[in-house]
Amino acid sequence: MTGIPSSSEADTPVTMAAIGSRGTVTEFRGFNADEDAQKLRKGMKGVGTDESAIIEVLAKRTIAQRQLIKQAFKKAFGKDLMDELKGELTGNFEKVVVGLMMPSPVYSAYELRNAIKGAGTDEGCLIDILASQNNQEIREIIAAYKNAYGKNLEEDVCSDTSGMFQRVLVSLLTANRDESDRVDQAQAVQDAKDMYEAGEARWGTDEVKFLTVLCIRNRKHLLKVFEEYQRISKRDIEESIKREMSGNLEDAFLAIVKCLRNKPAFFAERLHKSMKGLGTTDSILIRVMVSRCEIDMLDIKAQFQKMYGKTLYSFIKGDCSGDYRNILLQLCGSDS
Repeated sequence: MTGIPSSSEADTPVTMAAIGSRGTVTEFRGFNADEDAQKLRKGMKGVGTDESAIIEVLAKRTIAQRQLIKQAFKKAFGKDLMDELKGELTGNFEKVVVGLMMPSPVYSAYELRNAIKGAGTDEGCLIDILASQNNQEIREIIAAYKNAYGKNLEEDVCSDTSGMFQRVLVSLLTANRDESDRVDQAQAVQDAKDMYEAGEARWGTDEVKFLTVLCIRNRKHLLKVFEEYQRISKRDIEESIKREMSGNLEDAFLAIVKCLRNKPAFFAERLHKSMKGLGTTDSILIRVMVSRCEIDMLDIKAQFQKMYGKTLYSFIKGDCSGDYRNILLQLCGSDS
């Protein structure tokens, strides 16, 4: 657990509201930061740790409320809450708790940093985060990354990736997507035609045409483009991407399309993939649960049940154990 940003980055005044309206974690009524700080201190001092007390407080408070608890803890005990938690906890449970303590852009920056540094690159993490954020969110992540690590995110991404995959990530990092609701019917037909002629209609693929359309146009316009593409090519855009691309580039373009069509369904699919079969990809499971629990977890849960016929709660319960399972189930909310 290296490279964790210091708590000072989060010690600015914060609003109390949750960062989304469809989360399982909502603003805790009757919130008292001083009382919560005392509960956490009591749960950590002496021999052993009362993990249930930590879950009871941190998994039921918004990010904004957790920052106020951090401040109250430092004021009351002269210690950094994040450091104390890291000293007491281990494994995946620690990773969830540490993630919950960070403001959203700081957590995304932290995840991106871990995906890039050291040997190998976690391309899936880069795709998950950058394909699912709006312009403002990406700008905030870039600023948080610079603040925490003193480095330029785009330069770090470029030093760790290559080719067309790199160009897609760089395009997303410009945070320059049109975010209006304007749909240009003629342009939508042209965009669909350009992508068809760049892929299915020729030998080889001109990936730049896909990048130009998928990374720049607004969501409403692109949904119309996908309709037109189906009409022209007799194939769904996702099917064509799978036929025409491979590897990380295929994954990146598919993630962009899926997030534009139905973001909660995209994250439901990622959660299912992290738990199905033998073993669990804990990094994906933790990242999605921590980053979406305050934004749209209610919608992700609904999509999960619709897509896989089982509740997300039951999947987590069957796949994880101990305090790690308990905190994830709390973030997931009820089994429905």
